[in-house]
Amino acid sequence: MAGVVVLDFSQFLAGPVAALRLADLGARVIKIERPVTGEIGRTLAFAGRWADEDTVSFHAMNRNKEAVVADLKDPGELEQVKSLVARADVLIHNFRPGVMERLGLDYESARALNPGLVYAAASGYGADGPWASRPGQDLLAQSVSGLTWVNGGDRPVTVGLSLADHLLSCHLAEGVTALLVRKLRTGHGGLIETSLLEGMLDLQSTVLTDHLNNPRTSSALDPTVTPHSLHRTADGYLAIAPSSLSNLMRALTNNSVSVPAADAGTGARASGGPADGRAGSESWVAERLLAGRTAYWLEVLGAAGIECAPLRTLDELIASPEFAAIEMTQTVERPPAEPGGESLRLTTTRSPIRIDGAVLHNQRAAPRLGAQGRLRDGADPLAERSGRGRQ
Repeated sequence: MAGVVVLDFSQFLAGPVAALRLADLGARVIKIERPVTGEIGRTLAFAGRWADEDTVSFHAMNRNKEAVVADLKDPGELEQVKSLVARADVLIHNFRPGVMERLGLDYESARALNPGLVYAAASGYGADGPWASRPGQDLLAQSVSGLTWVNGGDRPVTVGLSLADHLLSCHLAEGVTALLVRKLRTGHGGLIETSLLEGMLDLQSTVLTDHLNNPRTSSALDPTVTPHSLHRTADGYLAIAPSSLSNLMRALTNNSVSVPAADAGTGARASGGPADGRAGSESWVAERLLAGRTAYWLEVLGAAGIECAPLRTLDELIASPEFAAIEMTQTVERPPAEPGGESLRLTTTRSPIRIDGAVLHNQRAAPRLGAQGRLRDGADPLAERSGRGRQ
């Protein structure tokens, strides 16, 4: 995407990460931020962590970008922003419905400035409907989508990550990429829209398809993987991919060696047959697994063709050879704010995509607020571009 210019008006997570995905593929991404405070992600921190006057989460979501400051409520600066829109390839925002319209930066207005513009809008619950005006938030999108019930059991459980935001970022970047391809063929841009809710429903496509065609009285969706897929062992936990209970029991019973004494779990019997019924069988499986160490069962079940994996903490993951082999981290650097100051070096993740076998690395950290200047002071990051956008 070298040569593609993206104006990133978005804030916090979903929109900024969509722009980051384009930056990782070579696009030039320029954040448009308010004076003094910048976008909310600079000060709204995950776990309260900060680095060089910005939150660590902001650094993670905005590396490899540029930044200019503009007061969109100031008519003069707004006109300068419109000049950037006229020369850009992509615009991304995740404001509430109505905000861009009031600014004169809605899709129709932007298209009048630049017919070749790819315009990407992210929302919480879509552009239409009774919840269209509600602000989007990850936990709320998870909750209203039915996702909290897919783990089974008698109580809802949320995912402890910003799952809806990250999925939206993928879909938004995918849509932008598709319209950039169309633009190359036709010269015309277009409008991409998606929402947190739509991403959550797409994630559940298999269970929703089943539920839509085979309605149930239960409010819970049938889970593909449940908490029962996770088992305690003598020294940790083991995840076992969905397979028939009979095959699992056979593998646990017919392994070539008994559970070594050194692998025996306290208070758990390692032999004997299961009780009658599914509940009795599941109880026997749980007791059998508790009698051996995780590494032992990985070997036994793997030899029997049953897919399984250890449950790792983040520390265990980072120390593992698998993590090292995938080369998922990179170090980015932010120059000092003042001459003679210290640079910030931060270890973060890289793009998960490989191109022609090569991982995508960059060393550019998230920009300081207004790193490329303020528009009212004459900053023009697209000075070299002329005309009405790249068509």
